Amino acid sequence: MRPLPLYLPLPLPLPSAVGLIAALVVAALATPSAADLRVTFYEGAPKDRFRFENAGSCTLADAAIRLDLSTSAAGLIFDVTEAGAGVEVFQPFQLVEAADALTARPLVRDGHTEIRMELNALPPGQAIAFTIDVDDTRGQRAITVSGSEIEGATVAYLQGGAETTGTFSDGARAVVPLSGCRPAS
Repeated sequence: MRPLPLYLPLPLPLPSAVGLIAALVVAALATPSAADLRVTFYEGAPKDRFRFENAGSCTLADAAIRLDLSTSAAGLIFDVTEAGAGVEVFQPFQLVEAADALTARPLVRDGHTEIRMELNALPPGQAIAFTIDVDDTRGQRAITVSGSEIEGATVAYLQGGAETTGTFSDGARAVVPLSGCRPAS
C-alpha cells in the first residue's frame, strides 16, 4: 500500500487574508451572542452568600431566576428562623447587591429548598447578591456547607415559557448558558 501524499497549505495572499478576517468579524457581529448567568455560593459564618452575575452583553429582563437546593449532595435547606428545621444559627434572606434588579423581595420560608427571584432588569456586568443561612441535612457539620455539599443544586433562568438550567459543581459554582442575546450597539 502506498502512503498518501502530504499536502501543506500555502499561506494566503494578503488580500485574501484581510478579506477572510473582515468576513469573520462581520459574521460574529451579526449573530446572536452567547451570555451566561454565573452563580457562585460563598460559605460564611454566620451568613452564607449567593451571587448571580449577568456575564452577557445584554440586559436580562422580564424573567425569573430559580435557585433549587433540593438536588444538592447534602440535602441543603434555608435556615431563616430560630424555630425551624435549621441548626443553631439562623440568618434571614437579605439582599446585599442590586435589589432594584428585582420586581419584589422573594419570600423564603424556613426549611425550604427553593428561592424564585422575579427580574425587573439586570444589566450586563451587574450582579444580584443575597445573604442567608444554608444548612445541610445529611452531613457531619450541618452549620457549615462546603462546595461538594452544594454540588448538584440547580439554578434556572425562566423567560417566556422557556427554561435554561445550570448545575452547581463541587467548586460551588454554576453557569446557566443563555443565548439569543444581541450585542449592545
